[in-house]
Amino acid sequence: MNEKLKKAELRKKMRTARDMMEVHKKRIADTQMCTELLKTIYAKNAKVIHTYLPFGSEINIYPLIEILLKNNYTVVCPKSLPKRALENLVLKSLGELEEGRFGTKHPANSKEHKGDIDMFIVPGIAFDKSNYRLGYGSGYYDQFFAGEPKGYKVGICYQFQIIEDFPLEPHDVKLDTIIY
Repeated sequence: MNEKLKKAELRKKMRTARDMMEVHKKRIADTQMCTELLKTIYAKNAKVIHTYLPFGSEINIYPLIEILLKNNYTVVCPKSLPKRALENLVLKSLGELEEGRFGTKHPANSKEHKGDIDMFIVPGIAFDKSNYRLGYGSGYYDQFFAGEPKGYKVGICYQFQIIEDFPLEPHDVKLDTIIY
């Protein structure tokens, strides 16, 4: 089996497992993740945080985002553009979102953030023990991180999404840490 097929099979298996999580266990894990992320933000003295907006069975970090917004952090969210490009938009309110590509959401009526970012919160389908991420297969984050933006890169996932390893490709980018 070639590398791309192995990755596709792993993506399907992990998405199914994530989709099948019991609601109350997911809620507890999501709350714990928000707490751990907040501790990491404080420890790194991060003021500008780039984060995804969860959809489907991804870890619900909306409570964390609300805390950040209420405490005047700069929250930046990606908007997926054609050709694997991301536009980084400043989020002012969770009430001002619009639908994006692939069922994602991004800030509506927002300006692009062009400054430094202190921390990136990155979702994934699976992560290995060397801090590599297996994403959805579109390559948006790999392309974005290839531009070497400065900032602490944090992958987040449920414990079952941590695996020994998976096939790596030259464009795969190592994250600074994984929280699970």
